[in-house]
Amino acid sequence: MSVRTERFRLNKSQGKIMGVCAGLADYSGIDLALIRIAAVLLTLCGVGSTILLYLLVGLIAPSNRF
Repeated sequence: MSVRTERFRLNKSQGKIMGVCAGLADYSGIDLALIRIAAVLLTLCGVGSTILLYLLVGLIAPSNRF
């Protein structure tokens, strides 16, 4: 069993707004387009906490300094 040493970081170089989706894609290894589609669908389907969670992560998480 391997231990993950990489930490979640915002990716502002590939991000559109705050880099949250791009950072999540980097961290999880999932395609960035799929992460963005999932975020938009969750927001449109009435999961109101998606926007609040996005803003909180964007303000709290450290960013990559590219």
